[in-house]
Amino acid sequence: MDRREFLNISFCSLAGLALSGSLTPAEARKRMRDAQYSMVILGDTHFDAEPASVYHSFYDEPVEWLNRVQREEFARNGEMWRERCPRLLKRAACLVDENTRMALQMGDLIQGDCGNPDVHRKMLEDVMNRFKAEFGGLPFVTVSGNHDIRGKGARAAYNEYMPKRMSQELSKEILKTTFGFNVGDDAYLVLDFNRPDDAETEKLLSDSKGARHTFVISHGPLFPMDSDSCRWFYHGADKPEDTQARRHFRREFAKRKVICLCGHSHHTRLTEWKGDGGLITQLEMASVWAGEANGIYKVHCDDPQKYGLNRMNKKTMPDGSPIKDESALFDEYRPGLTRYLDSIAAGSYKMRVSDKSVEVDFYPGDDTFCATTFKLR
Repeated sequence: MDRREFLNISFCSLAGLALSGSLTPAEARKRMRDAQYSMVILGDTHFDAEPASVYHSFYDEPVEWLNRVQREEFARNGEMWRERCPRLLKRAACLVDENTRMALQMGDLIQGDCGNPDVHRKMLEDVMNRFKAEFGGLPFVTVSGNHDIRGKGARAAYNEYMPKRMSQELSKEILKTTFGFNVGDDAYLVLDFNRPDDAETEKLLSDSKGARHTFVISHGPLFPMDSDSCRWFYHGADKPEDTQARRHFRREFAKRKVICLCGHSHHTRLTEWKGDGGLITQLEMASVWAGEANGIYKVHCDDPQKYGLNRMNKKTMPDGSPIKDESALFDEYRPGLTRYLDSIAAGSYKMRVSDKSVEVDFYPGDDTFCATTFKLR
């Protein structure tokens, strides 16, 4: 079934189905609402608390430099969740209107690093309940981030807790951390980039053929990041099997003209790439309001030809080790880039979806006014 056939069945026959009794009037109205709707979106949130002992009393990282860096993150998180992030969260909740279908969160929901699976599970439960309370019971959907599974027993705790919780949020059975759902005739593919499930992703693509819009939700982006950790993207490892899988799914996503919603970078960054006979549009989103500067929208780069230069100018990793030359990786993507816009701003986002367009309004910090609108389609 191609897209035209899918849409003809979905929309042209809607009135007939309602009149014939196949759809109740209420169901018909819901289908019409699903044709034009909004989503409220948060990027990385790194939920945490003060003092650090609330969630990190079992933390015991033996590597000195990593222990130091991660304890600095605990302090950063506790400070921003003391006052700034609650303000950001309340601002996001104010974006909900009668057309809002759900709230989405782009992974790294929590800091992790609990050192104990029971505490890790409690951290997940605490943040889910808090966010649900702010959004008034609206379905709240998240994707697995690297921090969400970080720490002793953390992956097992997440994998046991979150599919059950997503089943409740979506009112359908979710068995894995890679899963899909539909809003009207749009397909949402939620992909666990920590351990990509290729078979499940292929199935999700097959099952959603003919969708009006196809959204990929992943914590890690689909494109290499212009940063120290440039390999932290979907199938980004440089092993031959990962390179093969990366290029395969890049082709499949491009054919579907996928819109990728993701996080991880702590940037608000728009990337659009034409290649493999298609198009991929990606928006990285951040809600880590680490400092006042992150609450101000300022574009630091608006030039596709500068993509990768920041990474290539770096000499050492945070642990002091030399950085591997990754220029060939960025050269693979740069010729196909049509848009590349980068900002360190963090905030909340409202995506508006219709037949004619997909647009995302960005509200930095807890601003009441939209700073910019990203036109994704």
